[in-house]
Amino acid sequence: MTIGRVLIANRGEIAIRVTRACREAGIETVAVYSDADVDAPHVRAADRAVRIGAAAPSESYLNIPVIIEAAIGTGCDALHPGYGFLSERAAFAAACEEAGVIFIGPTADTIERMGSKVGARALMEQAGVPVVPGVTPADQSNAGLLAAVRSIGFPALVKASAGGGGKGMRTVDADAVAAEMIDGARRESMAAFGDGTLYVERLVRRPRHVEIQVFGDAHGRIVHLFERECSIQRRHQKVIEESPSPALTPRIRAEMGAAAVAAARAVNYRSAGTVEFLVDGAGDAAQFYFLEMNTRLQVEHPVTEAVAGVDLVRAQLAVAEGAPLPWTQESLTQRGHAIECRVYAEDPAAGFLPQAGRLLLYREPSGPGIRVDAGIVEGREVPVTYDPMLAKLTVHAETRAAAIDRAIVALRQYAVLGIRTNIAFLIRVLDHPSFRSGDLHTGFIDQHLDALTVRPEPSTALAGVAALAGTSSVRSTAHTAERVKPAADPWASIDSWGR
Repeated sequence: MTIGRVLIANRGEIAIRVTRACREAGIETVAVYSDADVDAPHVRAADRAVRIGAAAPSESYLNIPVIIEAAIGTGCDALHPGYGFLSERAAFAAACEEAGVIFIGPTADTIERMGSKVGARALMEQAGVPVVPGVTPADQSNAGLLAAVRSIGFPALVKASAGGGGKGMRTVDADAVAAEMIDGARRESMAAFGDGTLYVERLVRRPRHVEIQVFGDAHGRIVHLFERECSIQRRHQKVIEESPSPALTPRIRAEMGAAAVAAARAVNYRSAGTVEFLVDGAGDAAQFYFLEMNTRLQVEHPVTEAVAGVDLVRAQLAVAEGAPLPWTQESLTQRGHAIECRVYAEDPAAGFLPQAGRLLLYREPSGPGIRVDAGIVEGREVPVTYDPMLAKLTVHAETRAAAIDRAIVALRQYAVLGIRTNIAFLIRVLDHPSFRSGDLHTGFIDQHLDALTVRPEPSTALAGVAALAGTSSVRSTAHTAERVKPAADPWASIDSWGR
């Protein structure tokens, strides 16, 4: 079937990204928007736009009947969910199928099977994919869960079966705190997912978080497109991603790729997806364990696009039309090194508190090997209603060291005034000796928090004021600041200017 019009059930940079791929493929696009996004860039980028409700996600971007009605009413052949919101809701994929609208992603059955940590774990064990030693006790009482913790050994993780993002997760170090941790995990799991089922697994100290991009078609072909290192996280949310991982040898990379393909094949996977692993150790001695599968396009997909030289969204469109995958496993190679930095409207020095306000000035970096995916423009309000990510900066270079240097220079050129951002924080992470050496783990930010969240000195305020006034003096002023304080963000010290 040929797709002629796609409804994009999302907002921000991912909606713009999908719109661009559709336009290149000659496909019309329909945007949806809430009352908070009436004049948002993703609305203007599409061929048509439909209002779907109030600013609250539950009344707009999470409202399945209204979105399906918008797709049918505008004559859309297909729907792309983006990431977040409804992208991993089996009910949403099923509703599209029932309405005769192609869901650009895996089937509802696949999403449902991989949506439960307990069910996914069992599937992976059957498929021969390594999993972290653990157990889901039939007795879900505190006593039953404590017995499971003791059988696994301390320290252990008690985790929500139905969710992710760190919600419903507690570390149990000893009997004395077990009841408190179990109760906390259960309450949080119920509040976030409406399901209090918990499972217990061994806690891997200082693990790396490494994921494998997979892609399948309706003809039974499944490939992997190598790994992304995602260990730099705050509150279990990724901040910086890169590929290749500095921890993997060719042998371990091949083994992880084969395991990811086996995982995808176990659920007849179609479209783009990601198999996430915990990695314990580095080199050929590293051990890896299945963590979860994300049945959607990832935020960090530009990293894979850069090193593999592919367009994942364009491939999603083709596979949704019934075409075979445009690549074979043998044709895919890694070229150079890519790093993605998530630029957030948040204050790292205040516990990563989300920020809101008007963007008085917004200037993106550019140059060879620099890509910015953004859904914002100068003069717009950044709301508190949605995720605080403003943009994604992705750089590509010949080596990891060159990619780090390129990312730092690009971040120094990233000018944002009106709200606080994490730009200075990102520069400090990239320039940290442990990051440069590749000594990464999921607790990296917590370990180095004090050094990474120091407030910048207000010595470069003139640079931002000059930029706001549109004078040419900003470039030389900012450049001087860079040479004096190489890890400083020349815009962070005046990010509340004019409020």
